[in-house]
Amino acid sequence: MALAGTAPAASSSSATRLIAALGQPAPARTAFAEARFLHVLDRPLVVSGELAWLGGNRLQRQVEQPQPETATIADGEVTLQRAGKPARRFSLGHAPQLQVLLESFVALLSGDAGRLQQAFEIRHSGSAAAGWTLTLVPRDAKVARTVASIAIDGYGKQSRCMRMQDADGDLAVDLLGPLAAQMPAAPTREALQALCRSAP
Repeated sequence: MALAGTAPAASSSSATRLIAALGQPAPARTAFAEARFLHVLDRPLVVSGELAWLGGNRLQRQVEQPQPETATIADGEVTLQRAGKPARRFSLGHAPQLQVLLESFVALLSGDAGRLQQAFEIRHSGSAAAGWTLTLVPRDAKVARTVASIAIDGYGKQSRCMRMQDADGDLAVDLLGPLAAQMPAAPTREALQALCRSAP
C-alpha cells in the first residue's frame, strides 16, 4: 500500500478514523509482555509489566518480570529506576527507541492522527472486523537510522500487538492487554506474528 503522503484519500481517511477510534482518556494503562530478538543473542529477552499513558507527553513503562524496573518519560527526559539503585536520568534524544515509543503510544492512546502523521509515514491495511495493521515509518532521518518501523496489529478499537523493527534487524514484539498473558515460554518471531494476527 502507498505511504500516507501518496495514498488514496479513502485509505488516508480510514486510517484517520481508526486512530481516532483508538483514543482513550488519560490515564490509560495496559498490560504488556515483550520479546526482544537481538542478533547478538541466541534467545529472545522477555519482560512483562504495564505501560501507562499519564496524559500529555508522560509515559511510564513498568517492568515487573524478570526484574522490577520503571522507565518514566516526561518533559523530554527519561528516568530509569531499579530497586536498590539510584535513579538514572538522560535526555529522550539519546534514546530513539523510547522516543518512537512515546510518539506512537501517546498519539494512538489520545486518538491524535495529526500527531502520528507528523512523526510517521502511515500505512493502513485490513479492517476493524477482520483485523487491521498500522505500519509507522519514522520521518526523522536520525530516528530512522535506529528504528526502521513500528507495526501495530489490532481488532476493532483494541490494539493487540506492537512490533518495533530496528534498522539493524533486531525486533521487539509487545503483546498488549489480555494478549500479554499468552506470551509463549520460548517465543519465536513466527509464533508471535501469528499470535498478533489471530482473532481475539
